[in-house]
Amino acid sequence: MSYEFDDIDRRIIHALERDARNTSAPDIAEEMDVSPGTVRNRIGKLEDAGVIRGYHADVDYERVEGRLTNVITATASASERAHLAQQALDVPGVVQVREVMSGRGNLAVKVVGTDTEDLSRLARKLTNVGLDIEDEALLQDEHYRPYGPFGPNAADDASREPFGHGTDDEVIAVTVEANAPLDGKTLQEANEAGLVGENVLVVAVEREGATITPKGDTTLRADDLVKVYSSTSVPTDTLEAFRA
Repeated sequence: MSYEFDDIDRRIIHALERDARNTSAPDIAEEMDVSPGTVRNRIGKLEDAGVIRGYHADVDYERVEGRLTNVITATASASERAHLAQQALDVPGVVQVREVMSGRGNLAVKVVGTDTEDLSRLARKLTNVGLDIEDEALLQDEHYRPYGPFGPNAADDASREPFGHGTDDEVIAVTVEANAPLDGKTLQEANEAGLVGENVLVVAVEREGATITPKGDTTLRADDLVKVYSSTSVPTDTLEAFRA
């Protein structure tokens, strides 16, 4: 299913990537000046859309009775890759399978064993499943960090997309923050106050899963996802009106 992203969604993903176990909805809400209910609702939508697929523990198996972790590069035919990936995942000792878009070596299988003999046994089982093993290597360590462009210091807080081909037209999806200049104002009031640029048109307002067709008496509220169109680049002053 399709999903329209805005800055709140990106910041939520960034925070959960950073530390999902010790980060609560109120923590994220406080960082972004939105309600905890909004964050919980967005997390639920991201999960339903398959964007957030799960929450997993990062385990150092070497500290668990000195177990060894091996990364096996294997090849499966394109037509059977997804099926064989699931078959490999069912082998006891396999903890992760990644499908890679390539010819040879299109599966990366992470296995954990008690010793080198156990790792060899796992490799044979994967061969029996139908995988053609290309390479094996002991895993030394893994390092993670959140995706930078989704963080609070990203260069642009709005989601920009071109509206036409070969023109300067663009549509921006931006969220109304609590206590922003536009929070609580009708579109007519916003225009009269000069909060929306002359060449800017509000084309849609998404609120609690519903899309509202904007009119002059439409009141913008905190957490609304607003799509604005401009025949040129959307002015910075207009974007600032959405922010607290």
